[in-house]
This record gives sequence, structure tokens and C-alpha cells, in this order.
Amino acid sequence: MATRFAGTDGVSLESAKWAKLLWDHKHISYWYAGKLDRDPDASMLVPEAYFGDPGNVWINERAFGTLTRSPELTHKIYEMSEHLKGTLYEFVKRFEIDILIVQNALCIPMHIPLGIALTHFIAETGIPTIAHHHDFYWERTRFAVNAIGDFLDMAFPPRLPSIQNVTINSHAQQQLALRKGDPSILVPNVLDFENPPPVADDYAADFRRDTHLEPDDIVFLQPTRVVPRKGIEHSISLIMQLKNPKCKLVVSHESGDEGQDYMLALRDMAEQEGVDLRFVHTAVGQRREDSSAGQKLYTLEDIYSQADFITYPSLYEGFGNALLEAYFYRKPVLVNRYSIFITDIEPKGFRSVTMDGMLTRDVVDHVQRVISDEEYRTEMVNHNFEMAKAFFSYSVLRRKLRAMVSNITGMDNL
Repeated sequence: MATRFAGTDGVSLESAKWAKLLWDHKHISYWYAGKLDRDPDASMLVPEAYFGDPGNVWINERAFGTLTRSPELTHKIYEMSEHLKGTLYEFVKRFEIDILIVQNALCIPMHIPLGIALTHFIAETGIPTIAHHHDFYWERTRFAVNAIGDFLDMAFPPRLPSIQNVTINSHAQQQLALRKGDPSILVPNVLDFENPPPVADDYAADFRRDTHLEPDDIVFLQPTRVVPRKGIEHSISLIMQLKNPKCKLVVSHESGDEGQDYMLALRDMAEQEGVDLRFVHTAVGQRREDSSAGQKLYTLEDIYSQADFITYPSLYEGFGNALLEAYFYRKPVLVNRYSIFITDIEPKGFRSVTMDGMLTRDVVDHVQRVISDEEYRTEMVNHNFEMAKAFFSYSVLRRKLRAMVSNITGMDNL
């Protein structure tokens, strides 16, 4: 369960991988969220559980950026949490749930009432719970000033004996232990490296045509949401410094829950620097189909197949799904050495173009070599694929899930 299982955000993607491996071993997954694109017969849609629900937006506007809260806000939080707790009881009863897997709803306060509802529900029932934490509130500056410290201490995450905590990187694991005294199992994000992606077909090739890209354009793909921590301004600077009109920057995702200001600033910057920047999120879907407007939709796999180079100059990442995707689709990648890359990924021996917060001439020259030297590029991407297969494949997740389920059932049944 989560506030959202829909689209191409990290939580939605990783939860689908967990469900696939659990299903392979006869464990059926049912979905609870405020926004869903999963099988309706195996889902319970509760619109009030979505972080974009008007009632929750009202709460967040008054809970953050201030140090005190009104009685009205406290009442609204508890009122909404009680309603959501009732839906949790209904969900567990309807689908006869044995193990609760909570995706990010007990670590980042995007939906305060849902976190409280989950905490109370787990405390009341003792249901075995795996709490998969992708982002903690202390990792985001926008949550630093708040009027809900008591709720954060209680529910994000809660300390309850039936919960197994899961973190996605070593720093988060250490911080959870330091701040909450809670142990956790480290489970990195993964991809199915045992089954390489297929060769691009004619459908995927149409992406260039539909986005008005020429066959000989050098496509730099920024496969992230448009939020400031993604550092997309560095990608624009890279294209500008390459001084090649055939180099085009394509951004695959939309802004999400953090507003449009950053996207508008990027448009202005690209125009001033003479960089061809294209936001193509309206052409991206979960599956190949036509949109309601009759527009052809492409999967992320299609778009990766048409990219020549991946830009990933993030300032911070909880793990780095897009980086794994670059390795999976055998694409060269520029990485800003964010902290988790330094501690959990780089030591494995990957070969990437790296920068340390600044786009130097050496970095630009390295990118130029990668795009112009086919032999060097091929050796780089093949090496990265094999390294990722060893450390971030489904087999890694399968072993971790087996241990967690065995902790609950007492049997090695995964």
C-alpha cells in the first residue's frame, strides 16, 4: 500500500518488481492506494489516500513551514486518519491480507493522516508488516520546519514489533538506526539483468519521428522528474558546451508534486544558451497505446532505446533507478557523484562519466570521447551491464524477500 501506485515514479516501479517476484512464488499481491493503475480486481482505490487529495493538500499547507498548528489542523489530521484506518480494515478483510507491505507511506510525510492510520492499524492488529522506506523526511529540506514533530516521531516510521524495516541504501540504514534506534534490511533497487531488453523495433523508432528528432540527432536523455534536485541545469550546460547542433536534450518525466517553476526556469535557460530542450512526458505511458487525444504513447524502454547518452546530474538520490536503467539499456551515462552513488554504487567498479558538482572541461571532453568513440563506448556499457547484473539484479531482491517472508512465516517459501 502507498499513496500512489501509478506512473513511472520510483516507488511505483519498485513495488511492481516486488510484486512480480512474489507472484512468481505464488504470493498474490493486492494494491491499496489513492491513485492506481493496477488490476482493478486486485486493488482498492481510496481517493483520500492520494497525497494530491484536496483534504491532504490543505493539511500539508498548514503543517509545514511553521512551528505551531491550530486545533483545527490537529482535529482534521485525526479525523482523516480515522477514516483511512477504517478503509485499511476493509482492505485487509476484503482480500484476506496476511502480510502488509507499505511502500514509503511510513517514512516521508506526504500524507500525514495515512501514516498515522497505518501506525494505529498495525498497532491494533499486530499484522506482519514490511515497511519499504525509499525516502525519509529528514532527507528533505521542505519538511525541516514543521508543526507535526509529534506525528513524525510516532509514525514516520513507527517502532512496532510486527514491522520489518527495509531501506534502499546504506546511509538511510545508518540514519534510521541512529535517529529511531530501528534496525533495517538493506535492499537496493534492482532490474531484471538476467533478461536483457529486446532490440528496438519500428514502434520504438517512431519516437524520434513523433518528437521531431532527426535520425542523426544525438539524443541526450534526462530520464527523471523535473525537480530541482535532479540538477537538469547541468545537462543543459553540457549540451551548450558540446557546441554541436545535433545534440538534443530530451526530458522524459513531468514535474510531479513540486510545481512548475523549475521547468519554466529550465526552458528560459535552454533558450538563452541555445540548447534544444524537449519535455516529452505527454508521449510517455506505462504501456504502448494511444492517448485519449489519439497520440501514440511510448514506454520508458522505447525512449531509452532511442537515446545515445543518459544525463544524470542529480544533487541527491535515494538510490538511483535511472542510473540502473542506463546500465540495463547499455547506454553511457554522466553522473553527478551524489552521496549514495559514492557509497553504494561507484565502489562496485562501474565506468561512467562523473562530475563533482561542477561541469569541468575534462568532464565535457570525456562526454565528447564517449559519443565519438564507438569502441570505447561499447566496452564501457557492456562492462557496466555485467557489473549491475552481479550486484543489482532480481536474484538479489529474491534472496532478500525470501529472508523477510521467512521471518514472518518461519518457512523458506520464496
